[in-house]
Amino acid sequence: MSERVKPTKISFVYSNPTDPEAFEAAYPDHLALARKLPGLTRLQASKVWPKEDGGPTPAYRLLDLYFADYDAASAAAAQAGPLVAATKEQATGGVVIAFAEVLEED
Repeated sequence: MSERVKPTKISFVYSNPTDPEAFEAAYPDHLALARKLPGLTRLQASKVWPKEDGGPTPAYRLLDLYFADYDAASAAAAQAGPLVAATKEQATGGVVIAFAEVLEED
């Protein structure tokens, strides 16, 4: 199987925002923009559990966008300008965006 035809996801790993309330208020808009991306087969939004000792978590939220293959993810990324702009504006703690090959799924 060619690497490009394997299921692919685009992951957004949001670091702890400087203003969590403002981030949370804007986050539904991020999800709405993500849901508009062509070829999206599944969306998974997660919030990182707080640490028991009250210390900062390694991330704040995760957003995984799933596509049938690399080309579908690339096509969606080409149209993701509004989502990326909203992310840059609201992810005041920073964000990492990564394309990943899905190796296993149950």
